[in-house]
Amino acid sequence: FYTCSMHPQIKLPDPKAKCPLCGMALIPVTNKSGGNDGPRDLTLSPGAQKLAGIRTSVVERKFVDAAIRMVGKVEYITAWVPGRLDRLYVDYTGVPVSEGDHMVHLYSPELLEAQQELIQALKTVEGLKNSEMTFSRKRAEATVASSREKLRLWGLSAEQITKIEASEKPEDHITINAKMSGIVVHKNAEKGMYVQTGAKIYTIADLSKVWVKLDAYESDLAWLHYGQAVEFETEAYPGETFSGRISFLDPTLDSRTRTVKVRVNVDNSDGRLKPEMFVRAIVRSRVASGGKVMDPALAGKWISPMHPEIVKDEPGDCDICGMALVKAEKLGYVRADAGKEEAPLVIPASAPLLTGKRAVVYVEKSPGQYEGRVVELGPRAGDHYLVKDGLKEGEKVVTQGNFKIDSAVQILAKPSMMNPEGGGPAPGHHHHGHEGHAGPAPAEPMKLTRLQTPEDFQAQLAGVYAEYVKLGKGLSSDAPEAAGSGARGLVDALAKVDMTLLKGEAHEAWMKRLKPLEQAGQAAAEAGDMEAARKAFETVSNEMIAAVQQFGIAGDAQANVFHCPMAFGNKGGSWLQSNDELENPYFGAKMYRCGKLVEVLKGRGAEAQ
Repeated sequence: FYTCSMHPQIKLPDPKAKCPLCGMALIPVTNKSGGNDGPRDLTLSPGAQKLAGIRTSVVERKFVDAAIRMVGKVEYITAWVPGRLDRLYVDYTGVPVSEGDHMVHLYSPELLEAQQELIQALKTVEGLKNSEMTFSRKRAEATVASSREKLRLWGLSAEQITKIEASEKPEDHITINAKMSGIVVHKNAEKGMYVQTGAKIYTIADLSKVWVKLDAYESDLAWLHYGQAVEFETEAYPGETFSGRISFLDPTLDSRTRTVKVRVNVDNSDGRLKPEMFVRAIVRSRVASGGKVMDPALAGKWISPMHPEIVKDEPGDCDICGMALVKAEKLGYVRADAGKEEAPLVIPASAPLLTGKRAVVYVEKSPGQYEGRVVELGPRAGDHYLVKDGLKEGEKVVTQGNFKIDSAVQILAKPSMMNPEGGGPAPGHHHHGHEGHAGPAPAEPMKLTRLQTPEDFQAQLAGVYAEYVKLGKGLSSDAPEAAGSGARGLVDALAKVDMTLLKGEAHEAWMKRLKPLEQAGQAAAEAGDMEAARKAFETVSNEMIAAVQQFGIAGDAQANVFHCPMAFGNKGGSWLQSNDELENPYFGAKMYRCGKLVEVLKGRGAEAQ
């Protein structure tokens, strides 16, 4: 018999008939295996395979790349002795200073007393130089050493202490010098102030090297390791890429944002990177098995455990801190001679049918014969999923047409993705009321409460929405190039959204939306066919609807929420349009006007009117 791939309850004997519900061409459903098929098996004739557009890919072991995107900021001394600041040599911020430069001229009674203590101790040692009272002499020498150390800790240089000892005259004023070279970023005291020990006078930052602190999503931690190369861009220098290496991953997770802080060491000898600059970063991680990473630049090398920029071919010590170098393998990298055994088992991201925590793939047992199989997947890495269990290397999995196979399996009352127990079509695949047809409508998008967000953020979200509209228009017009352009524009617009504009509940809500938006937008941009692009568009649409509901958009923009109950095998799908006339992106010309308007979301300007 013949059925509709979108409405498997339709069963007709005429191959030339059209689906009475949506007008699509029917596909044949046959089972020629003589009853030997398993409970999840299906056999299709060559003609049925062609109509269903079946494509397969081999399950293989190989290193795959994952691009982890993060955002963050560029990030960058105290009084040593109590006293009165009689002179400040540096009287404004931004001044570059070198190690040893004069910083303050300080009057301190405590410092005067400490100098007198040192001079008296030296005289005592001199008086006992020829004495047989060994204990007294050693005690006096210990007092000298202690007095010198006290002055050193209070900020005096060795030259200043030697001068005091030679003159045997204590000074009531002392000059404190800079302990490091850098830029004065804070001036915390004024002339004439009396400061206590520990009070900040200046803050000096060495900006020749800076940290970039990034927020990494919880789900991306498997791909991040100490020492990995990081590339990032800033708003100040568009189109220019900076680089550094991961030097620290915070051992604790921020429960509010579900992110972990990642610190990157960056050389800034030219001083172009400024503290608090906003950056967008990416780590390109080549994934190996067991959570390890393949990095040819580090394989077989020795790395400093404190300074990841120090990498050597042989064991030794760090040139900066002197710590012993460690092998890269101890930090999560595969061996230099790693072969196929270190590569993970992977399948294309379009192969599994995902519902909740379940993943079903259709394996080609022989030409035209397919077996549905529940598999256990690892995390997604770019265009692939890592496979933990359920598949073997060399097997073939269906990467296109798997939804149609699943529909046919349901018609035969066999276990499928949507109906794992079998025994008849899944509940979601009965025909629902639609444009005059009787029956309850499937679930429409849930309405979320509007959050308080700044207008700047809403303006940035409006830019994302504009690119989203282009993507939807390309899909409804069956124009893959236009859809791809819209998807790429969406990804770029998302990268320009400054999440630091949001606080509290709004920040947490955006973090929840951003990750799936980025991933699905990238999947739509890289989709090899319209079916894959539409599958990714569903996730983009669900998140965009929620984002517009929660945050609003600036200006007079209007976002109309449409819903088609027939999309994705009667599961239903929703989307946004800026115009009122329905244009179905899930079916295109096949069912261009399929759906209904369910909600109107207005921008801030339109709401004010």
